[in-house]
Amino acid sequence: MAINILLLCGGDGSEHDISVTSAAFIEEKLKETPDFNVIKAVIHNNQFLVDDFPGYFAGNQEFSLKGQNIKIDCVVPCLHGVPGETGDIQSLLEIFDIPYIGCKAEASRYCFNKITTKLYLDALGIKNSPYAIIPQQTEEYKKVALDFFDKYQDIYVKAASQGSSVGCYHVTKRDDVWDSIVEAFSFSSEVVIEKNIIHRELEVAAYEMDDGLKITNPGEIIIPDNMFYTFEEKYSKNSGTVTTVTPENLTQEEIDTIRQMARRTFVGLKLRDLSRIDFFLSKEDGILINEINTFPGETPISMFPKMLEHNGDTMVDFLAKAVRRAIAQKHK
Repeated sequence: MAINILLLCGGDGSEHDISVTSAAFIEEKLKETPDFNVIKAVIHNNQFLVDDFPGYFAGNQEFSLKGQNIKIDCVVPCLHGVPGETGDIQSLLEIFDIPYIGCKAEASRYCFNKITTKLYLDALGIKNSPYAIIPQQTEEYKKVALDFFDKYQDIYVKAASQGSSVGCYHVTKRDDVWDSIVEAFSFSSEVVIEKNIIHRELEVAAYEMDDGLKITNPGEIIIPDNMFYTFEEKYSKNSGTVTTVTPENLTQEEIDTIRQMARRTFVGLKLRDLSRIDFFLSKEDGILINEINTFPGETPISMFPKMLEHNGDTMVDFLAKAVRRAIAQKHK
C-alpha cells in the first residue's frame, strides 16, 4: 500500500529558493523508495501550490487538491527559515495530527533564534562565542553594544531570528556599531552581538537512525581569505568556498570533543531526526558551537548529505526510516 508523503518547500522567506532546490534533492531520494508517493507543495504567497494549483489541509490528515482529498501519511517539511525552522509549520501539522519528520515546533523555534540558542547552550554548559543581547533600540542598549565593542574591538552584529547569514554584519569600527544594529533590526525584532572568533569552521551531521543517534566526524568549510560565510558565498555558483568531509590537521581529541558537544546539544535541546551543528575551532577560545540547523540544506553541494553518506549511510535509507518512524509513532 502506497505511503503518501507531502513534501513542503519554499516559504517566502529569504531562503525560499534554496528550500526549493533542497526539496528537489529530497524528492529524488524519497522516490527511490518504491512504496512512497510524493506530492510536492511549494509554499508561496500564503498558498500551498502543487504544480501551481493551490491546495489546503482539510482535516482528518487530508490535503485537498483540485477537488480531491488525499490522505497524507507523513509530511517532510523541507523548509529553511520561515515557516519551517521557526516552528510554525510544525505547529500547524500538530493541530491537524499529521506525522512529520524533523524537529518539533518548540525545538525548531528556539534553535532558529540565536538568542534562545545561546541561552539554552549556556544552561547546558556548552561553550559558545561571547555575546550580548540587544532586545531594544534604546540608549541603554546602545551603551551595552558600545561597551561590548570596546572590550573586543571586532564583532558581528546579527539579526536574532534569521537564517543563512541574513542580517549579519562584521563591525570593526566603533562608529559603525549602532548603525549596523539598527539595520539588523530591520530583519528581526531582536539582535545579538558576538565577539569575532578567528577560527576554522567545522560541522557535524547529527541524525537518528536504526534506534540510535549518530554523530558524524566533522566536515570543514574553508572560506577564502577569512571572509564571512554570507548567504551569497554559501550558494553562489562562483563561490570560492571549499568544503571537505575529511579535514586535515584535527587531533583525535578535537574530533571527540566536537562529537561529544554535538551529542549533548542534540539531546539537551530536544532535537529530533536530523540537524547540522556548526562549530568554531579557535586557538584563543577553543571549541565553540556556532549554530544549530534543524533542517539543514539538502542541495547537491550541502554538507549534511555529504557527511551522512561519508558516515556509511544513505539519504534514501535515512529518509525512508525517518518517515516510517514518524508514522509508527503516531499509531503507538
